[in-house]
Amino acid sequence: MFRLLGANRATTTRAPAMLRRLLSSSVETMQQEDSTTRSKVLTLETMNPNVRTMEYAVRGAIPIRAEELGAQLKKQPGSLPFSKITPCNIGNPQQLNQKPLTFLRQVSALMEYTDLLSPEMIDGTRKLFPEDAIERAKRNLSYVNNAVGAYTQSLGIQEIRENVARFIANRDGYPADASQICLTTGASGAVERVLDILVSNPNVGVMIPIPQYPLYTATLAHLNAQAVPYYLQEESDWQLSIDDLKRALNEARTQGTDVRALVVINPGNPTGGCLLEDNIAEIVNFCEQEKLVILADEVYQTNIYTGTNPFVSFKKVVSKLGSSVELFSFHSISKGMIGECGRRGGYYEAVNIDEQIMGQLMKMASVSLCPNVQGQMAVDIMVNPPQPGDASYEQYQSEVGAIYESMKRRAKKLAAAFNSLPNMSCNDAQGAMYLFPRVELPQAFVDEAVSRGQQPDAAYCMQMLEATGISVVPGSGFGQVPGTFHFRSTFLPPEELFDEFIDGFRHFHEGLIKRYSS
Repeated sequence: MFRLLGANRATTTRAPAMLRRLLSSSVETMQQEDSTTRSKVLTLETMNPNVRTMEYAVRGAIPIRAEELGAQLKKQPGSLPFSKITPCNIGNPQQLNQKPLTFLRQVSALMEYTDLLSPEMIDGTRKLFPEDAIERAKRNLSYVNNAVGAYTQSLGIQEIRENVARFIANRDGYPADASQICLTTGASGAVERVLDILVSNPNVGVMIPIPQYPLYTATLAHLNAQAVPYYLQEESDWQLSIDDLKRALNEARTQGTDVRALVVINPGNPTGGCLLEDNIAEIVNFCEQEKLVILADEVYQTNIYTGTNPFVSFKKVVSKLGSSVELFSFHSISKGMIGECGRRGGYYEAVNIDEQIMGQLMKMASVSLCPNVQGQMAVDIMVNPPQPGDASYEQYQSEVGAIYESMKRRAKKLAAAFNSLPNMSCNDAQGAMYLFPRVELPQAFVDEAVSRGQQPDAAYCMQMLEATGISVVPGSGFGQVPGTFHFRSTFLPPEELFDEFIDGFRHFHEGLIKRYSS
């Protein structure tokens, strides 16, 4: 037994406590001294500068302020000139009370609580769940050895990839190969992976549309690559001009940029535009001639609100033309009528991609282990929904149809409201979940914003938030023709609250225009 020399028994029994106090005091003193003399290893100056330069307007200053105001309303109801935050800054349908599809949630519930499928409980389960949901859950569980909490194959569950291939083949009328399909944790993860493998040095350029979804500029900044902008034609419902593509490409290459790829978002985010098939064919031929890889962001392919301009996939046009152009196309469960943003499920299909590159993409997928398993299961339902004769077919079709028709009505109503206002014009949404109205801001307002070091459209959007609780994204976050001002708004607020939403916006906008025009 440890004893202090010369100590009596009482002192000895107190020794461990004394030592602990002495040790604690010494450590505390050292920590205090260390905190005053030792600088942080990780600081804004020492961090990855590419991360520091990244910007993502969809979740930028205005949404952050919206969260602060929302927290204030919870603590102090009635303290602001509005009663709630209306988050129109992001395509997040269920945040604005879109009802989840029943069949998808039934299958998910059964897969999470597998005891419901046990012999002891199955009779009770059949009273609560339709037979096709039970059978789908059993089948999907068989893909993962009855464990949705376990890793799957890195490229995603093979059977689901095969279902995706069948979906693509049925959609386009041309075959698809499951070995060229990778399930991902949302389409964003897929885009980031493809850009990662494309960019080999800081001189690599990727052509992106303006306006564009900020994922692309943020990811290219992170990779220290060059964004090569090309402008969409607002006066032509945001169509893409081949002449503008050529001009942007030639300028970049003349300046020494190694332009390797073209991003196309169809239907458009933030514009809501939808490309014509002839326009897509021109783009495919242009990229084949100029040796550009196409990244086709097609996550809004079921959000089409016009019968005259249907969605046509890049895969279909590439196949129809017999083109050898290299293509990655992306899809997601976050949009469409599924709207399961938080489940993080998606896929990409690779077409005409070198086999060795496919091996490298497989390696990249392996590093991430596997995509979200419930996200994969939701992809399966998106591409393989209940069929005629199934117990859930009629309800599934009814729910999907109701969501679609409501979105279509809201898109039309909001565009009409914007176009009825002074100093504002807006193209109708042909697709997606957004409108991108143009605002003619009074010069006095522009001058005031600039004098404060603010982007005028950002100042407009921040004032809108502070006055109404409506959170939108300024056009400067997406890019716009210099000298023009826009903002992006979803049309996702619930239909029963839509008039209130429009009235609040109208009151703000008309008041601002009047104040700064007098």
